[in-house]
Amino acid sequence: MGLFQTIAEEVLGFYKLLLDSLPQFAGVFINLFLLVLFIVLFSIFLWKFHKFIAKKNIIKLNLNQYNIYEHPAMMKLVAGFFYFIEYIVVLPFLIFFWYSVFVIFMILLTSSLEINSLLFISAAIVASIRMASYYGKDFAENLSSLLPFTFLAIALFDPEIISIERIIEHISKIPIFGNEILLYLLFIIGLEVVLRFFDFIFSLFGVEEEVEE
Repeated sequence: MGLFQTIAEEVLGFYKLLLDSLPQFAGVFINLFLLVLFIVLFSIFLWKFHKFIAKKNIIKLNLNQYNIYEHPAMMKLVAGFFYFIEYIVVLPFLIFFWYSVFVIFMILLTSSLEINSLLFISAAIVASIRMASYYGKDFAENLSSLLPFTFLAIALFDPEIISIERIIEHISKIPIFGNEILLYLLFIIGLEVVLRFFDFIFSLFGVEEEVEE
C-alpha cells in the first residue's frame, strides 16, 4: 500500500510540475484533452462492457465437447460438472474483472462519494445487470448502458471531474478496501451460482426461455 501511494504521489507531483511549467492556455488544453480522452475511453468501455455483461451466456468454452461418455446418466453427470466449471468458476472472475475496471471509471466520474460507497454502488450495478441478463438480453443491455451513461452525464457538470489530484488520491485508497472488494466478489459469485442453478434446473425441464419485448 505504501508503494502504491508513493507512486501516486510521484505521478501527481509530475503532473503539477508539468502544469506549472506551461502557459495557462496550455494547461487548459491538457485538461480538455484529458476530458475528451476520458469520454472516448469510457464510451468504448461501455460499448464493450454492456455487450459482454448483458449476455446470460458470456463465455463459449464448450467444455462439454470433452465429454466422452455414452451412457445417458454419465453424460448428464459429466455435462453438469463441465457446466459448473464453465459458468460457476470461470464466469464470476470474468465478471469481477469488468467490475474492477468499472470501479476505476466510477472513481473518475464521481467526486462526492467515498471509495467504499463507489465499490458498493458498482457491485450493485454489475449484480443488477447480471440478474437482468437472465430475464432478457435486450433489457440487460439497456440497463448496462443507461446507468453508466447517466453517471457520465451527471459528471460532466461537475467541475471536479478533471481533478487529477482527486483521482489519484481515490485510486491510491483502493488497496485499503481489499476486504470489501473480496466481499463484493463473493456476493457476485454467489448471485451467479444461484441464477445458474435455477437456469440449469429450468433447462433440464425444457423451461428455458428468454423474455423478449
